Amino acid sequence: MSSKLDFIRPKNLNEARILSWFTYKNPDYFAQDSKIPGLNIGFNSDESQGVLLHNINVLSQEIGTKISDIALAEQIHGSHIELISKGGVYPNTDGFVSNKPGMALAIQVADCGAVLFGDSKNKVIGAAHAGWRGAVDKIVPKTIEKMLELGADIKHIQVFVSPCIAIHNFEVGDEVASQFPDELVDRKSYSKPHLNLKGLIQLQLQKLGIPSRNINIDSRCTIDHENLFYSYRREKKKSGRMVAVIKLSKLK
Repeated sequence: MSSKLDFIRPKNLNEARILSWFTYKNPDYFAQDSKIPGLNIGFNSDESQGVLLHNINVLSQEIGTKISDIALAEQIHGSHIELISKGGVYPNTDGFVSNKPGMALAIQVADCGAVLFGDSKNKVIGAAHAGWRGAVDKIVPKTIEKMLELGADIKHIQVFVSPCIAIHNFEVGDEVASQFPDELVDRKSYSKPHLNLKGLIQLQLQKLGIPSRNINIDSRCTIDHENLFYSYRREKKKSGRMVAVIKLSKLK
């Protein structure tokens, strides 16, 4: 389908059996009556339900998937993971796994990392919302564990980590920094500690045995690119949310 909207299409998670997307901010798109410009899919953003529903409809058309086949999470920075067999809105959820053909899993982010997983050989997909709280609470390993229970193979899982806050912008207090491995905390370059969130996600993936060649991490920082990405740290309540989507196709 031709489109004026722009998406990231992860190379390692787009083939015949698995498809994936990550929405750019698309600042030139503006839904009628919306407060926040761009393709905002954020349930917890300062936007009306009507506008959000319209934007989700636009997204469903762009990805060729019925809304009834899209699972959306009401995220709480936790590590609860749902096994998905039908679409809908799932409260208190920050991760999904599924082996049902036709299902699409969607994760909303501004500065947090969205992590997409796919094993095309064994027909299993997953998606996780990984901010610092979720990452520390091991949402990425927990999602992979759920995928393995569905028959995925660690050597066949491909992973995409979305643009998210980078270390040079991720200033925190000591109480947060103490929860990260020392090698992923910069205590020397700045007046306060800075965290490497992408580094923690990558470290967890490698410790689980995901081959390095299967890991695709977008190096861009959401805070640095105002025209490309929403950022809660930059825009506060005026920030919308991008969405990462992974879909298991109905091919046999």
